[in-house]
Amino acid sequence: MKKSLLIAAAALALCQATPASAKDLAVVASFTVLADMVHEIGGNHVTVRSLVGPNGDPHVYEPTPADGAALAHADLVFVSGLGLEGWMDRLISASGYKGKIVVASDGIGSRTMIDADDDDDAKAPDKAAGGGAAGKVITDPHAWNSVANAVIYATNVEKAFEAADPADAGLFKTNGDRYIGELTTLDAWVHQQISEVPAARRKVITTHDAFGYFGAAYGVEFRAPIGFSTEAEASARQVAALIDQIRKERIKAVFLENANDPRLIRQIAEETGAKLGGTLYAEALSAADGPAPSYVKMIRYNVALLKAAMLTN
Repeated sequence: MKKSLLIAAAALALCQATPASAKDLAVVASFTVLADMVHEIGGNHVTVRSLVGPNGDPHVYEPTPADGAALAHADLVFVSGLGLEGWMDRLISASGYKGKIVVASDGIGSRTMIDADDDDDAKAPDKAAGGGAAGKVITDPHAWNSVANAVIYATNVEKAFEAADPADAGLFKTNGDRYIGELTTLDAWVHQQISEVPAARRKVITTHDAFGYFGAAYGVEFRAPIGFSTEAEASARQVAALIDQIRKERIKAVFLENANDPRLIRQIAEETGAKLGGTLYAEALSAADGPAPSYVKMIRYNVALLKAAMLTN
């Protein structure tokens, strides 16, 4: 009995001598791709809620009262930025959240296009804004689809956690280093996979223009009937021009997207005789039991589909 009391006293003394660890951070991320990155780096010291769920469209998302409550109790909020979450400012204002908002895309060189009254030439994407064309400059928000950009996201997430919870900074750095290493390996793998496709075949049709950063990074030409946001609608002229291009260039790789309405792409495929290559994950992960439940698995899944379709005779 005396021995048990001594052990208990020693254990209590040890607990008192050991500094209490900081509480777990309650974190909100705007959409699943970003939430997964945040979870990878935050690990067991954070609880992460994604506002837009699996297979959800972040362009047209309508926040719920539960989202406002989550923000009101959050320690940290992560957004992708570059105009993706047009609804976020209103949600933050309504929730009363006054804490730090981390823009994960900070430091990324953005792609832009000029919206000039359905002038197809003026809508051509360009890294530099302006270009002398009249019209509104629109930023491409899908920066994470280049894995090199995902490294920048991860770096920003790690720094935000270290600042918010200095007591656990070492853990966040360890997780960040591991994850960034995994992303660097993934980036090299994507380059290798795409390099095995002849340059003339690297042409892909998708539902909307969500893969521009991927195309610029890995040498693939993507075309779509809809621009950067699914809030827009394709004009008859744009659809007709795309159909004509598919026929002339015999483009084989035509894809649906998991978070978007498939009807227009199905119609284009039927009219051109192109075979659908499957469903790409552009801006939303799958459910846990699907093929793309994490960012890394999403990229690997997309690349496998793209490569197979581009190599189809």
